[in-house]
Amino acid sequence: MFEHGLILGAYLLCVGFFGLITSRNMVRALMSLESIFNAVNLNLITFSNFFNNKQAGGEIFSTFVTAVAAAEAATGLATALSLHRNRRSTRIDQFNLLKW
Repeated sequence: MFEHGLILGAYLLCVGFFGLITSRNMVRALMSLESIFNAVNLNLITFSNFFNNKQAGGEIFSTFVTAVAAAEAATGLATALSLHRNRRSTRIDQFNLLKW
């Protein structure tokens, strides 16, 4: 079970990095970043269950990572919405158009 969790986490991390590097759309980049955070959470919980069954350190830290990911998603989507309202596009290369 330990190896399966790590393999799934590595797969999610690789897919997230590939999506983050190759995406030009801001929403797709945010989804890839969420995939990376989920891979980190999966690895935290897998290692927590493997090394120490008595304490819930990995699960608690995973909750904090999820809270940070939710804040990042809210901020990123607000920025994407503002960019879409101003320029009718959510392309990352047009992100500097929000400057004054």
